[in-house]
This record gives sequence, structure tokens and C-alpha cells, in this order.
Amino acid sequence: MPFYYYYDPTYILVIIGAILSIIASSMVQSTYSKYSKVRSMSGMTGAQVAEMILKNKGIYDVRVERVSGNLTDHYNPKTKVVNLSDSVYNSQSVAALGVAAHECGHVIQHHENYVPLSIRSMLVPAANIGSKAGIPIILLGILLGYNTVLVQIGIWVFALAVLFQVVTLPVEFNASRRALVCLEEYGIVTRDEKSKSAKVLRAAAFTYVAAAAAAILQLLRLIMLFGRRDND
Repeated sequence: MPFYYYYDPTYILVIIGAILSIIASSMVQSTYSKYSKVRSMSGMTGAQVAEMILKNKGIYDVRVERVSGNLTDHYNPKTKVVNLSDSVYNSQSVAALGVAAHECGHVIQHHENYVPLSIRSMLVPAANIGSKAGIPIILLGILLGYNTVLVQIGIWVFALAVLFQVVTLPVEFNASRRALVCLEEYGIVTRDEKSKSAKVLRAAAFTYVAAAAAAILQLLRLIMLFGRRDND
């Protein structure tokens, strides 16, 4: 019995998820660091690229602003603001231009009512609840004499957060594809520079793949643990 309580073979799933996340984080940092030193021949900054893409797409109700931090870039559809980090806003590197274009890819998705983005936006409230309340509900069920109903509710609530991670994948990959098309179509980067920007965006995309994989593995672990307990 002591061995049963202190040794859990399903921890391997958590370890795999953690390793994937560490690899993804290291990959995006090293790739961005490498190509942030490569200046684009256009001489444009990340902010200028973002403004150019939005103008060429006929999108005039979205602002481009600077946000503090490193790789904290994001598009806020509620305020309609493309937030570019310190390392992107004024940078002329091929890495920065790729990231700026990627965030504009999200703007274009929003402007065109891209279905996966709409689904992800609808899932945000549920995903926030799932990530914060799923595990606590499961623990509460265990503390209350292993309340099966609460445990199952906790698993389903946590699954909402996992679903959000999965839906995020096509959104991010599509935004990167749109970004690369814009960079080339508007003559912002050369063909060689485009391939370097693509490497940065692929590394960034892997962080979302790793996050989704880690979430799925955690959900699988919960199902295995409490499915086994139910059988016992």
C-alpha cells in the first residue's frame, strides 16, 4: 500500500510534458536570438511593418502600440491593438518583422471572421475556469471521501482548458502563414529573409504544440488515475 501511494507511474506523462515545454522555450529563445541579429534589407521596424500590413489590408481601426517585456507580443481583439514588445517594436531584424507580421495575421483573422479564431475566443472564459478550477475541484472531490461526481466534474472542467490549447494550434499556424505571405507580397523581405523569418515563426509555433501536448498528457493522466481508482 505505501508503494501504491508514493509511486505513480503516470508521472512520466507530466515529465514528458515538462520536457517538451522546456525544449520549446529553449528553441524559440535561441532561434529568435539568432535571427534578431540579422537586419532586414528593407530597414523597416516591426512597428512600421505592422502598420504597412494593416494599411494594405484596408484595416484602419487597429492601432499598433508598444508593450514592455521580451516576446510579449499579442493582438487584443477587444481593444483592437497590436501590442509589440520592446524587442520587436523598433527592431529591424528579420525575427522582429516576422513576429510583427504574425500578430497582424491575427488581426486579419479577426477582420475576416476566421472560424477557429472565433471558436477560440468563445472558449476563453471556459478555458480560464478550466485551468484554474479543474484541479481544485478534483482535489475537493478526493477530500470529501472521494466524491466521484465532483472528480468527474473536475476532469470535464479541466478538459475545457485542454480544448482551448488544441483549438489554438490552427489559429497560430494560420496567422504565421498569413504573415509570411504578407512579408513577401508587399516586398518587405527578400526570399532568403523570408525563410529566416519562417524559422522564427516555426519555433514560436512549437511552443503552442508543446503546450497542447502537455495539457493533453495531463488530462490523460487524470483519466488514468481516477479511472483506475474507480475500477479499484
